[in-house]
This record gives sequence, structure tokens and C-alpha cells, in this order.
Amino acid sequence: MNNKIKPPKSWKDLSTHYKIPLRNEWYRVLALLQDEFNFATVSFYRQRGIKSVQLPITTGSISSPMGLGSDSVPVHVQIAGIDTYLADSMQFFLEYSCRINKEGVYYVAPSFRGESADERHLGQFYHSEAEIIGTLDNVIKLCEQYIVYLSNHFLKTLEKEILSVAGTTEHIKYISQHGYNIPKCTFEEAVRILDNNPDFVESYALYRNINSKGEAELMKYFGGYVWLTNFDHMAVPFYQKFAPGANKKIALNADLLMGIGETIGSGERHLSGQEVREALTLHQIDETPYKWYITIKDEVPVQTSGFGLGVERFFLWLLKHNDIRDMQTLPRFNGQKFTF
Repeated sequence: MNNKIKPPKSWKDLSTHYKIPLRNEWYRVLALLQDEFNFATVSFYRQRGIKSVQLPITTGSISSPMGLGSDSVPVHVQIAGIDTYLADSMQFFLEYSCRINKEGVYYVAPSFRGESADERHLGQFYHSEAEIIGTLDNVIKLCEQYIVYLSNHFLKTLEKEILSVAGTTEHIKYISQHGYNIPKCTFEEAVRILDNNPDFVESYALYRNINSKGEAELMKYFGGYVWLTNFDHMAVPFYQKFAPGANKKIALNADLLMGIGETIGSGERHLSGQEVREALTLHQIDETPYKWYITIKDEVPVQTSGFGLGVERFFLWLLKHNDIRDMQTLPRFNGQKFTF
């Protein structure tokens, strides 16, 4: 399609950006995406009996602490003289809520991380997260149902608007038809596929990581979509369950690669408080802020699994776009002041 709608990149001047969305077509389409995403998410979970929960955005128990395997920096704030953090994820609260609402729980809300914004990352972004009683396989199935549902919904409600930006909706139709059969690839298999090329596979003292270039290669190899599973445990947050028979070296987790790369992160959680203690020790993280989390595992042991979908990353895929900074009407970049 010719004459596709382009983002104005007005966020490059934050002093005047707020005027632009008032009359700009890019931001009109984005506003429609946000509304339909929220509506579809509520409809999806209501059909399955999974409950919405209203949760605080402050926490003393950050889910990506500055320990081994962490990929983000917590956002420290002080409120009325009390030190706390803005939630980087509300997964721990979801695990807690799952013990009250046994059908499963979800929310859509902001997450805060102390990193600089670039084409792939935002310091403040929207998270669609859910937690259910079950295993990693159960939550992968739920994720696939969710993205198929979202795809069908956007095709019904906003296909014309998406076409005006992306120039095609074939990628959405593909997921609508094939989203229940996304291939899976373990981390070890991915390393072999990538020939352990250091341009794609980064090796550290205690773990390995597949970078964004490696993700792109894997998506190309698998035709655009792949579940990357079973990471080195030291490469993921401590709360992911240990894979059985792997001597605590492998995690029961899975990232869905689509669009620009990781769009969903999922995992099975530790069942017992003792498993959490062992993981905290392994990751060299102080147990103190997590005593309440350990206690709920000791007192109400329930096997849960959950996922988080980055909403702006999902929009990148919908619109076949490559700069996440264009996905916020009123952006927030760490370390910069705003007039709005």
C-alpha cells in the first residue's frame, strides 16, 4: 500500500510533543488500538472465568532485582518518607491473588523499569499479565489462545486502520489461523541452530543469552514465530521453576518471539518456599524482601504459571513497525523532564 501513515517522531522534542497527537493520524490509530486491546482482553478472560484484579503499583519485592540473571534496574521512589519501588511487574501479586481466585487472575497496567528508551525498550510500558493454576504447557496454551483471540478481534474491528499503517494484515491472518501451532525450540537447540555464533549467542561466566540479532535469526529460521524455551536458570529471574533433572541449571520458561523479538515472557513458578530459598541463594539475592512470598508458598503451596505480554511490543507486531517509542501517546523516558 502506498501513502502509509507514518509516525511523526514528535517525541524527539518532549517540550512540544503533547500538541502533535491532538491532530495526528498515527496517534488516532494508536488510541483505537489501545481501546480495542483493553476491550478484547477483558472479553477473552471473562469467557474463560479468569478474574481481573486491581493491584498496587508500589512494591518492596521487585520481580527483577539487581541479582544474577536480572535484565532490568528497579525504579526506586520515596513516598511519605518510606522507600519503595514502582512495580516492574505485578507477577508476585498475581501469584498471591491466584490463591484467592483459583480460576486464575489477570491485569493490564503500567510497568516501570530503570532503563533508557531505545527502539526496542521503554522505561515505562504497559503489561498484560496473567497467572493460572497449572504448568508451563498450560500457560503456553493460554498465551496462544490469547494472541489468536486478539488477532481475530483486530481483524474484525480495525483491519482498515491497521492496513493504513502496516500496508498488510496477512501476518495477523496467519496467527489467526496458525497461532495454536507455534513451534517450540529449547535454548540448547537454538544455540545449535545459531552455530553458537558470538554475534547471536552471548556467553557470560554463569549463563548464556541470545541477543536481539539471534532472536531475529531464529524467527527467520522458524518462519516468523517461535517459542524459545528452557533458558539457563541464571539468565532468568529467580522465581522461575527449576527444570527437573537439570541440577538447577535450566528454567521452566518460554519466550514467544514475534515481531521485533520477545513479545511474551512466560514461566512455571516454584511450588514451595524451599525452592524459592534455593533459587534466591543461587542468584545471590537477599531473602529479606521476599519473606512474605516464601511464606505464601509454604502455607498455601499451589503450582502456578504465568505470562506477561508487552502491549507496545504487540502493537509493533500488529503495525509491522520497528520503533517502540512511537507506541506511546504521552511518552515517559527515564532521566528526562516532561511538560505534560
